[in-house]
Amino acid sequence: MQTPPPIAPPLPTRRADLVAQLQADTVYDLAIVGGGATGLGLALDAASRGYRVVLVESDDFAKGTSSRSTKLVHGGVRYLAQGKLDLVREALHERSTLLRNAPHLAQALPFVMPTYAWWEKPFYGIGLKLYDALAGASGLGRTEFLSRQDTLASLPTVQAAGLLGGVKYWDGQFNDAKLALALARSAASQGALLLNRMRAERLLYTEGQVSGLQCTDTLSGQTHEVQARCVVNATGVWVDALREQDGSAQAMVAPSQGVHLVVDKSFWPSPAALMVPKTADGRVLFAVPWLGQVILGTTDTPRDDLAREPLAFEAEIDFILQESARYLQRAPARSDVKSIWVGLRPLVKPPQGDGDNTKALSREHTVVVSRSGLVTVTGGKWTTYRAMAEDVLQKCVDHARLQARGSAQTAHLPLVGAVGAGAGPAVSLGDPEGAHSYGNEQAWLAQLPGANHWLTPSLSEAMVRFAARHEYALSVEDVLARRSRLLFLDARLAAQTAPAVGEILQSETGLDPDVQGFLKLAAQYRLD
Repeated sequence: MQTPPPIAPPLPTRRADLVAQLQADTVYDLAIVGGGATGLGLALDAASRGYRVVLVESDDFAKGTSSRSTKLVHGGVRYLAQGKLDLVREALHERSTLLRNAPHLAQALPFVMPTYAWWEKPFYGIGLKLYDALAGASGLGRTEFLSRQDTLASLPTVQAAGLLGGVKYWDGQFNDAKLALALARSAASQGALLLNRMRAERLLYTEGQVSGLQCTDTLSGQTHEVQARCVVNATGVWVDALREQDGSAQAMVAPSQGVHLVVDKSFWPSPAALMVPKTADGRVLFAVPWLGQVILGTTDTPRDDLAREPLAFEAEIDFILQESARYLQRAPARSDVKSIWVGLRPLVKPPQGDGDNTKALSREHTVVVSRSGLVTVTGGKWTTYRAMAEDVLQKCVDHARLQARGSAQTAHLPLVGAVGAGAGPAVSLGDPEGAHSYGNEQAWLAQLPGANHWLTPSLSEAMVRFAARHEYALSVEDVLARRSRLLFLDARLAAQTAPAVGEILQSETGLDPDVQGFLKLAAQYRLD
């Protein structure tokens, strides 16, 4: 038996060192604005091909939409009814790739769709059999028709009155914010420079063509000029701000928000997720076991504003609670909600009038290139982040913003922490967070001070130190919202833990960890 290669030590992410690199007189091949799934995936793809890459994010990586998903890696079951088979097929392929490259952060998950009308089982079951067929070798498990007894065995707390049976199928789930950090760290291991808290203020031009960025360090107030052959605007729902600077008057994004409620696992103790394809008003409802709790959601409500921390509308909260009561034996009340979060989806309105370079791709996402060469990408979903990156780079090459440098390397590129030597046994994402969330970096985590000092049952002092030293964490929010997911799981406990986390962070970074700011934020994640 071959001895597996040693696990590389985690790269340091000391802020002063990263800023010093940015100050170097470097002309980058690619400057990316936006540290969500799209931008980070692009950074990894480009860096792995040998491009010189810099990425700046005005807040924290995955602060926005990319940390606020329903935590599902899916092929788009709902798109089957729309006949978008190519889109579904691609998403299923990418789902398989993601689960293979980050098995500590993305796993297969069974879903059960309970049926209460005679036609539901054959109608939805046939569609899901097609889903299996489109997946082919990328399938995670075959669709099964369940009897009433088997459905109750799979879903012990589902509403039994009127239940006829169910349909079981497979999709994926993941830890979105942790996956974003794994992308960032993997891109850094390939040579990319990534900085959070670095706001792109304006575009720089040379002879009418975009040639870089002027950025402001939001911690120090210091400004930096970044020269780049190609600039990509990957700021999600906020892409129109840079486009306006570039002279585009037409809005590209119409945001829609999705609300999620988290309740105790006792409401849904099953390892399988609940999927209701059509609620009373036609929306989809999920109950998803995740990190020791259960996520209920979601909604799809248009918004006109672009708040960093959007708040749920009361009608959305009522909808989730009322529909949950129809399918759960024990109806959750507002007082049972441990955390509530809201994400904004970048729904795309394909722009017109940007010249011959404007093209909406025949996918869920859209890539456009302005007359000045600014590349903008938005739309899409987490599952297809890798394919989106390939499309963006190809667009950059097609429009002579970059020279071609071979094909994508990311299809078979394990992300930082991917299981293997030293990873230990796989642990379900339905179970609480812990050292296992670090995959094959657990040994490095165990060497840090405080490895046995637990601030909560799932967060140790060492994890906070690891976040500061190796995961770009600068504030309490960075740690408790995204390196740990405690804010999204139990806002009250997160608030109680904040002072201790702040002390550790300050000792590591020398910066103000903003405990008070986090306490105000945590209050927004509670309903009581």
